[in-house]
Amino acid sequence: MKEIIQTKEAPAAIGPYSQAVKHGSMLFTSGQIALDPVSGEIVDGDITVQTTRVLDNLMAVLKAGGASVDKVVKTTCFLNDMADFAAFNAVYMTYFTGDAPARSCVAVERLPKDVLVEVEAIAII
Repeated sequence: MKEIIQTKEAPAAIGPYSQAVKHGSMLFTSGQIALDPVSGEIVDGDITVQTTRVLDNLMAVLKAGGASVDKVVKTTCFLNDMADFAAFNAVYMTYFTGDAPARSCVAVERLPKDVLVEVEAIAII
């Protein structure tokens, strides 16, 4: 049976999806973008600022689902511009400091609300 995960510590869904879904010992998060969880507005700033907000949001969803950064087994990262790859990695490495999870990182033409980055994760609970 699946359990829907919801927390006010991360932005509310802006469409027909859940922040995360828990099934057994696995947690599947939806993609997090650079939305402030309180105002619901996109944070102003470059890829470094937006990546920090995205990963803070992701950490809040993981926590609400009973997981943590060290339990993440896979992330999928979407960048609006692959020229931001190095700056994105510089922030990403400050969150995933131990054994890094498996990861895919791709550039896409456009992300929701025209943000610069989106990250989703799969974790073990």
